[in-house]
Amino acid sequence: MLANALELIVAAEEAGFADAWIAEHHFMSYGVCPSATTLAAVAIGRTSRIGFGTAVSVLSTQHPVALAEQAAMLHHLSGGRFTLGVGRGGPWVDLEVFGTGLARFERGFEESLDVLLAALSSERVSAAGEFFSFREVPLVPPARLRPVVACTSPPTVALAAKRDLPMLLGMHIDDEQKKSMIARYESHGGGAQAHMAAVVGYVANSTAQARNDLRESLPRWLKPGLAGYIPVDNREPPSRDVSAYIDFLTRVHPVGSPDRCVESIMRTSEATGIQHLILMVEGMGDHQRTLENIRRLGAEVLPQVTG
Repeated sequence: MLANALELIVAAEEAGFADAWIAEHHFMSYGVCPSATTLAAVAIGRTSRIGFGTAVSVLSTQHPVALAEQAAMLHHLSGGRFTLGVGRGGPWVDLEVFGTGLARFERGFEESLDVLLAALSSERVSAAGEFFSFREVPLVPPARLRPVVACTSPPTVALAAKRDLPMLLGMHIDDEQKKSMIARYESHGGGAQAHMAAVVGYVANSTAQARNDLRESLPRWLKPGLAGYIPVDNREPPSRDVSAYIDFLTRVHPVGSPDRCVESIMRTSEATGIQHLILMVEGMGDHQRTLENIRRLGAEVLPQVTG
C-alpha cells in the first residue's frame, strides 16, 4: 500500500495536481503511514515539481523541535516544495504508547505549537514551560517555515488566528460550516490567509454512478477504520452513522460527473473564499481505480478550475 501511494503521487504530478498531502495514523488499518514526513521524503525523491504537505503531523505525540528539524530537512531537500501541516490529534492510545500522555492532548497543544513556531522562525530555540524546558540550542539545519493548522474545534480556530496561521478544515463539514469557522477565525484577529479544506474527489461518467460507487466501496474501509480509534482512557470510543456520513460526503463534495465535480469545487471556492482544496481520491479502495480517478480529475476537472 505504501508503494501504491508513491505511484499515486507520481500520477498526481503527471496529471497536473499542485501538491500531495500525506496523513499520519498509528496502530490501525484506516491509514498505514505512521510517519507522513518519511513518506514525503521518499516521494520528494521520486518527483520534480509537485508540492508536499502533511495532513497532518500530530503534535501531541512527538517533540515539536524534532518535527521542526524534519520539516527543515524536507524544505531544503525538496527545493521548497514542502509544507508542514500539524494537528492536535485525539485522545487515542498513541499518547500512551509514545509516552506523551493525555495532558499533552488536553492542554499542551498551544505550548507544543509555540515551541514548533519558535524552532521554525529562528536559528536557535529554547523553552521554559510546563511540557518543554530545555537550554538554548542551534537548529541544524534552520528553516523559516509557517505551518498549517488542522482546525476542528473553536479553541483551535482561535489559537490559529492568534498565531496568524492558515487553517486546514476537514471534510466532515459543509460550506456553511467552513464559512462559520473562517468568520470565527477573523473574529479572533486572524488576517487574510490561504486556508485549505479537505474534500472527497471522485469522478465518473455520471453523478449517479459516482455516488453509487462510493456508497458501495467506502463502508468496506471506513467502518473498520473508525473502529481503530482506541481511546487512551475509559471514555467511549468514537461512533458515527457510516451510511449517513457517506451520503453527506457524496452529496456535499466533488463526487459525480466531470461537470458536477467542477460545479462543486467552484461553489465551495465562491462560498468560502478557499482556493486550495485537498482531494481525497482513494475512495474506491482499489489501486487501479484510484489511478484512473487521478488521471480523469487531471484531464477533465482540473483544467476547468485552475487559472
